[in-house]
Amino acid sequence: MYRILVSDKLGQVGLDYLKAANDVQVDVKLGLPKDELLQIIPEYDALIVRSETKVDADVLAAATRLKVVGRAGMGVDNIDVKAATRRGIIVMNTPGANSIATAEQTMALMLAVSRHTAVAHASLKAGEWNRSKYVGTELYGKTLGIIGFGRIGRLVAKRAQSFGMEIIAFDPFVSESVARDLGVTLVDLDDLYAQADYLTLHTAMTPETAKMINAEALAQMKPGVVIINVARGKLIDEAALAEALQSGQVKAAAIDVFSTEPPPADHPLLGLPNVLHTPHLGASSEESQRAVATEIADQILNALRGKDYRNSVNLAFEEGIDFAAARPYMQLAEKLGTIQAALAPERLLRIELEVRGEVDRLVRPIAAALLKGIIGYQSDEAVNLINAPLLAEDRGLLITQSRGFAITDYNNLISCKASWQGGERILSGVLFGGSEPRIVQVDSFLLEAKPQGVLLVLANRDVPGVIGQVGTILSAYNINIGEWRMGRLEPGSGALSFINLDSIPPDPVLDALSKIPAVTQVKLIDLQ
Repeated sequence: MYRILVSDKLGQVGLDYLKAANDVQVDVKLGLPKDELLQIIPEYDALIVRSETKVDADVLAAATRLKVVGRAGMGVDNIDVKAATRRGIIVMNTPGANSIATAEQTMALMLAVSRHTAVAHASLKAGEWNRSKYVGTELYGKTLGIIGFGRIGRLVAKRAQSFGMEIIAFDPFVSESVARDLGVTLVDLDDLYAQADYLTLHTAMTPETAKMINAEALAQMKPGVVIINVARGKLIDEAALAEALQSGQVKAAAIDVFSTEPPPADHPLLGLPNVLHTPHLGASSEESQRAVATEIADQILNALRGKDYRNSVNLAFEEGIDFAAARPYMQLAEKLGTIQAALAPERLLRIELEVRGEVDRLVRPIAAALLKGIIGYQSDEAVNLINAPLLAEDRGLLITQSRGFAITDYNNLISCKASWQGGERILSGVLFGGSEPRIVQVDSFLLEAKPQGVLLVLANRDVPGVIGQVGTILSAYNINIGEWRMGRLEPGSGALSFINLDSIPPDPVLDALSKIPAVTQVKLIDLQ
């Protein structure tokens, strides 16, 4: 039975979805002080939050049972993702569920601040009729600068284009061809500041983007610019923006998010006549709340059950990858990693990965699985697909993508070259029939061995009688051979065998095998 803690408000449809599962117990405990959260978090397998709960390193350290943290929304800046990754805890969000709501709120604020909608409403409600005081500005023909051209930025661009706006965008992670296909021009940040009549923020909150809209940036902007922020309050130096609004460098601002929420009474932007405020309503639509709740509930259940890990921000999966289809290749890669670590005479320093065929799109999850196999063999530390890359980095194990070292021509081939001080080894594997893993290359040896169960790897000089001697020794200790696969370079040279055994042989067996005159290496690997 999985235990799930919901510590922030979640739509009832999501709670109902979770409670309908017969393998889950759900506890809803809102507004927990940190000390109470620290006390109860060890009892839970999953934690669902929004933006109120701070999942910091202390909470994650106490969460000895925790497998996944789900953010019902997009931003994960209230979660210490690096600390979660180090502990092997998945962090996932719901980036698509509230995208339309956020894009529409952006357009609503852009229109409202341009046409003085809120203050005109308040004036009329107070009994005034000041048409001339609230002459607005049209969006048509204006240039909109979008910082962050991901899912929400693109939805905003599409909607702004329908108003006749020219769209420019800054995003170092988006190609010019993608933007061009959407009718948007990618520019440098300095050019965006200089050209934009309206500027809207849709980038993630990171150490690099914190207070990116500061006094220096504001000074570079086109005089009279209008700024809209429906992303994260900490992207803006709010005191610097207040000064720019008072000086006229910034004509107006529409702010949905604040660095501290709710903002204190003495917040520098509150009370300025040319600022429109809303209380973090970007994702607050009925439709998005239902979508966010059901999506995070479904994702959490799938993750706990090991079925799917979509929208995991710290798992090596690209958007759109089918986990079920990727799983067999990842399992093969993990076996390759375990065998590489077991056969290496010293600590591995470098891994080169070559992936051919359709599985080329799975390079990142395959690399994570490969590292999981290596580190899992070398260490007693708990290793999984989430923390394996970080643990490898800690150990100085470098992994890169390479080409051309595999000598077999199988389709959907996974090959890895492991290097240590003074040596290296190549292993290649495939899935027969899309599901049966096989080792097909070990250095220059070609064979078709099963990487499963108890595996005895034996290197020897290719002379008569070796197979018989090995069989005799194993038989004497009642060790049954399930399958024997051997490769050799040429008659009389070297041979390499992968022997699948039905049980683990005792140490005297390995000692006896190593004393066969023609045997040069004996290694037992438990892949069960």
